[in-house]
Amino acid sequence: MKIISKLAGCGSYLPQNTVTNDELAKKVDTTDEWIVARTGISQRHFAADDEYTSDLALKAAERALEHAGIDGADIDLIVVGTTTPDRTFPAVAVRIQKEIGCRTGAAFDVQAVCSGFIFAMSVVDSMIKTGQAKNALVIGAETISRIIDWEDRTTCVLFGDGAGAIVIQAEEVDDQMEGEGVLSTHIHSDGKLEELLYCSGGVSTTQTSGYLTMAGKEVFKHAVTNLAAVVGEALEANNLQDSDLDWLVPHQANMRIITSTAKKLKMPMDKVILTVQQHANTSAASIPLALDHGVKTGLIKRGDLILMEAMGGGLTWGAALARW
Repeated sequence: MKIISKLAGCGSYLPQNTVTNDELAKKVDTTDEWIVARTGISQRHFAADDEYTSDLALKAAERALEHAGIDGADIDLIVVGTTTPDRTFPAVAVRIQKEIGCRTGAAFDVQAVCSGFIFAMSVVDSMIKTGQAKNALVIGAETISRIIDWEDRTTCVLFGDGAGAIVIQAEEVDDQMEGEGVLSTHIHSDGKLEELLYCSGGVSTTQTSGYLTMAGKEVFKHAVTNLAAVVGEALEANNLQDSDLDWLVPHQANMRIITSTAKKLKMPMDKVILTVQQHANTSAASIPLALDHGVKTGLIKRGDLILMEAMGGGLTWGAALARW
């Protein structure tokens, strides 16, 4: 017998405050046409002043637990991917642990920006398969609106706030059973490219949160190259072909990046889960938000093979292949 990481349920949450491109154009020198043409984004959600990353994460976690049919007290591992925590410490995850009634195991955050959810899933998958956890919550949650520079019209239009979560459970199966649960995860970083996408503040430097700064053209170039490579790595590791995939669930950063990746995979766009139009780039939250959208709308069904991929500041990038 062997242990697999089964995707048992998912949930998401978006703040009530929806901001369209036209509304954004009232405070920024931009237009709906300019934003849509370059990004595919039509609107985004911003957290209320008294709404924190942990609030978004908690709502998504509660919905994922309900969908999985599991009580929060049974969770023994919580890993949150976020770059916008409530506080410098403790982790967002420990508040979630408290609020859902989890009293055992570990709760901590990982910081890989837009790749944070994939990195968090990789950690959880490893811990489940080595017997260190049985019921885990993987969460991606961000309030990116808190670090937007409203003087930078090229980046401020790209981002939004939100949270998504999945429940992953250990399941013992026959040694001969292949292709169930999380098949594999693949994560990478290249610190030489740090200056392409970073936040200008920090505890030990400016003692402020700072602002998001991005070299858009260079990031786009690396995203197309790195995502294609890591997608190929995931397929090769599992002896699969592009045609074996049922769904691509990509990081929702930019429509052009998504279409380029789909093209390299020879996947029609009707097999790609898209939320970038309505959510914008929600960093670590974008993949679980898109996954929950796909599941709850009936697009993704039990047994479907899904590929999730993302690239973020650092630079970091990664992919996860799983059967829902």
